[in-house]
Amino acid sequence: MKVELVQLAGRDGDVAWNLARTLEAIHACADDTQLVVFPETRLTGFPTEQNIAAIAEPIDGPSVQAVQRAAREKNISVAVGFAEAAGDGRFYNTTLLITPEGIAMKYRKTHLWASDRGIFTPGDRYATCLWNGIRVGIVICFDIEFPESARALGQLGAELIIVTNGNMDPYGPTHRTAIMGRAMENQAYAVMVNRVGAGDDGLVFAGGSAVVDPYGQLIVEAGREECRQIVELDFERLAQSRRDYSYLGERRFMLPGEMREHADGLRELIIPT
Repeated sequence: MKVELVQLAGRDGDVAWNLARTLEAIHACADDTQLVVFPETRLTGFPTEQNIAAIAEPIDGPSVQAVQRAAREKNISVAVGFAEAAGDGRFYNTTLLITPEGIAMKYRKTHLWASDRGIFTPGDRYATCLWNGIRVGIVICFDIEFPESARALGQLGAELIIVTNGNMDPYGPTHRTAIMGRAMENQAYAVMVNRVGAGDDGLVFAGGSAVVDPYGQLIVEAGREECRQIVELDFERLAQSRRDYSYLGERRFMLPGEMREHADGLRELIIPT
């Protein structure tokens, strides 16, 4: 399975600019690429308390619709983040898995970074879906530093963990270490795509987008500049990693929470309150 990682600079609050570059990157994908992954809040950039209401969009908003059209035209699936304006009046740091048929899965960041707090509401569940015969889950940036986030996806059957990332200096090495551990612990592939360049408030994003195999080994790793990485994921290797032992099978307890199974293949683990 061919996956492309698009590591880009962004402009916080400049939806039109971010969207235009995202659409351009989708159309530039190889014809046989099945999935392209972008960084955290790619479409909107990171909001502030002052501009969140102006730049956040609903799931069916114009930016997401534009990405859906591009996915259909290119016959590709897209993992992309944005600031979501929900129907309940709250705002969420959300990543969507968009296929040529529509939105396959929505994930709202559950572990809020310091600059997220007071702006976003944390999500209340983890989820996986069936995509091209593979069970896929999503986490966002700070989530990956918590073993239980990826383990929740593992408990939901994840074979591929997508991480939309917005990690900045001096914390870049933290996510490099974390993504390797989370992939190994759950014997799953992990694809992490980060932002680069300057952001608001003097932030500098660390790049380092990466793909890790189910043994926790780095397959590819980016530097600190804009780039596009193309990688083939071999799911026979995933089967091999689980053949002789299973970390999930050897666990001593399940994560708590209500598990919901949906007819379309979506699985959810509701976080206990």
